[in-house]
Amino acid sequence: MVSSFLRLFLTSFVCCLPPQNQEPAPTAPPSEDARRAARFHGLEFTDAQLTLAGPGLEELRQGFERLGALGAVAKLPPAIGYTVFMAGLRPDADFNGSVPRPVPATSVRPATIEALAFASIPELGALLRQGAVSCEELAQLSLSRLRRLDPKLLCVATLCEARALEQAKRLDLELAAGKDRGPLHGIPYGAKDLLDTGGVATSFGSVIFAGRVPEADAAVIERLDAAGAVLVAKLSLGELAWGDVWYGGKTKNPWNLEQGSSGSSAGPASATAAGAVVFAIGSETCGSILSPSTICGLSSLRPTFGRVSRAGAMELAWTMDKIGPMCRSIEDVNLVFAAIVGEDARDPSTLGQPLFRPTGLCAAGGRKLGYLKGAWAAPESEAAVLASLVKLGFELEPVALPELPISELLSILTAEASSALDDVTRSGEDERMVRQVADAWPNVLRQGQLISAVEYLRAQRVRRELARQLDKILAPYDAVVHPSTHGGWLVATNLSGHPTLCAPTRRNGRGQWESLGFTGRAFSEARLFAVAEVWQRSGDAHLQHPDL
Repeated sequence: MVSSFLRLFLTSFVCCLPPQNQEPAPTAPPSEDARRAARFHGLEFTDAQLTLAGPGLEELRQGFERLGALGAVAKLPPAIGYTVFMAGLRPDADFNGSVPRPVPATSVRPATIEALAFASIPELGALLRQGAVSCEELAQLSLSRLRRLDPKLLCVATLCEARALEQAKRLDLELAAGKDRGPLHGIPYGAKDLLDTGGVATSFGSVIFAGRVPEADAAVIERLDAAGAVLVAKLSLGELAWGDVWYGGKTKNPWNLEQGSSGSSAGPASATAAGAVVFAIGSETCGSILSPSTICGLSSLRPTFGRVSRAGAMELAWTMDKIGPMCRSIEDVNLVFAAIVGEDARDPSTLGQPLFRPTGLCAAGGRKLGYLKGAWAAPESEAAVLASLVKLGFELEPVALPELPISELLSILTAEASSALDDVTRSGEDERMVRQVADAWPNVLRQGQLISAVEYLRAQRVRRELARQLDKILAPYDAVVHPSTHGGWLVATNLSGHPTLCAPTRRNGRGQWESLGFTGRAFSEARLFAVAEVWQRSGDAHLQHPDL
């Protein structure tokens, strides 16, 4: 695949090759093409320099074509990558809080199974182990709600009914025989439809890939199968992981059916908030877990970069993509994350990652939090959040974003996505995508073809400095709190790879959810859970549910 600046020296100043069924457009003389391409990057070459470079550039062009002809081999993860490890970093994977989490009270089967639609993982687990409900009943409940609510929400890409019921029956037999796979045994969930599922369509939200059926499961699906979770549905995502519009329509927010659920983890957020699944797996490159979780009032985690294997997931940006759990409570997020975290040789970014165990709660007194001063849209929102934390005994100190050009570094995402989806652009298939506006993939991917390797690597150097400065800001605190989707902080921490846990705070005067983010140093998820759950248990926002 050829998408570098050097290619532009030898072809025309366009971002993709013409569709195969069209005659190639007339091109200017190669020297003029090269001159114009160079000027785009602030360079001015003389005629003599261009003449001298010509033969070598032609050799490069031919080499690029031979590499592009390798097909699948050329789509393997690049030999260059990114790590959030910093010199002197000591991952606190063994941090386990200091206060035990309350155990759910023994409960009885409700009058109707529908009453369990919004139950937590520990509550459902207690009922399963008492024999009050079965794994198959929970799977049927989830499938029934998905069928009933999807016409309103447009959140389902594919129901996995046969797979789910077969797995649930097997898990019931295991429980009867005394085999318990752990907290997720028998718990129904949904997966964003960019995670491969063997024998089940995985279409990335795009008609371009409609009918694509992988042979094997993604790594995260494998781990959840091993933990006993039951996959009931593949859930919608904005086309090729942007927004909430896909070939099936616009996925809706169950709290307000006139509003999209945001994206790109649109279906996972919508279905979980609606009680159609107990939890879901989403992914984030730059906001795709935190944004829909905020809109739909969920508690979710964007983990440290490299914590969860991306093997079998659609590649968008190999140095920025992350996979994480989307739930209704922080306690549930904690349990799901423990099941999916860990090394996988198929995803080199995971190698060397520390272990993780579910945490207890923290003793708030004497613990220190940073807060992103002035980041809230309304002063009263900031005051209310800070007051709730002070009341719990946390000490607070203001922090600020590093003074670096942060949004400009998103050229990294654009360049990597343009490489990952190069075939979509070159084939002309991008013309079939649903959204054809300036701020959508077809246009942005074409722009990305014009980013030179020199500029990409310059941005990566600045990114490393950004990560270093953020680590210095985060180091004194158990967490830094902020509005979950604060623009500058969201972009900065996605680029750096630091983890953020988010949870709902309240619905504002416009009926929209606001949420609080807890960001920590790399691999500090255990500490984030211990702190954030204490805060969440002091209120009831996570216990509210939409009326559908």
